Amino acid sequence: MKEKRIIGINVLDRIKEAGRTQKILSKYATSIKTRLGFHELSEDVCSRNGFIILELTGKNSDWDSLENELNEIGGINVQKMSFDLHK
Repeated sequence: MKEKRIIGINVLDRIKEAGRTQKILSKYATSIKTRLGFHELSEDVCSRNGFIILELTGKNSDWDSLENELNEIGGINVQKMSFDLHK
C-alpha cells in the first residue's frame, strides 16, 4: 500500500525544546521531504510557541521511529495524518 504521512508538531516552548527537536529532525533528514515551520512574530516579541509541519518520504518504519523519538520530548505535541494514495 502506498501511503503519504504528514506530521504536525506543536512546540510548546521553542526556547527550551528547539535544540532537542532539531537534533531529532536532523537525524531523520532523509525521511523529510518537506518541512514548514512557523511561529507568531512581532516587532517586540517572538512567540515561544511554534509549529512544524513535515511531509515524510521513504520507509514507514523510519516514520514510526521519528514519531517515537519526537514523542519522548515532553514539551511538544505530535499529531499525524496518513493518506492511502491508492483510493
